[in-house]
Amino acid sequence: MNKLAGKYEHSIDAKGRIIVPSKFREELGDSFIVTLGLDGCLYIFSDDGWDKFTEQLEKLPGTKDHRRTKRYFMANAANCDIDKQGRVLVPASLREQAGIEKDVVLVGMIDKIELWSKERFDGLDSFESVDDIVESLTDFGISF
Repeated sequence: MNKLAGKYEHSIDAKGRIIVPSKFREELGDSFIVTLGLDGCLYIFSDDGWDKFTEQLEKLPGTKDHRRTKRYFMANAANCDIDKQGRVLVPASLREQAGIEKDVVLVGMIDKIELWSKERFDGLDSFESVDDIVESLTDFGISF
């Protein structure tokens, strides 16, 4: 699987369907898994990406916090199919929890896609604050 990257803006149609950009459809195939993400978005995983993610969850110990983390992602996971027009119906309960009503932003995040309400995405921290974060990455052996 290639690395997912890019930002795309779309609107939801009257039936609650979202167009998945063709570049992302190439990576996802005809179906994918969507679940609650962090920071108020939804995560979209290819089948392979979901398998890798759940393998990581399986490695977590059985503590209360880890059980809660597993439950957060697993209880909210749904299989979604992409139709011939490249649209997908994300379950209403997930759209509601992510505040998705009309305009959306899809962001490739290497191994998954984040699906945001445009309003929430636009309210995120600006990229100006990234300089400080990037500086801290040198602790992990990453330099730019």
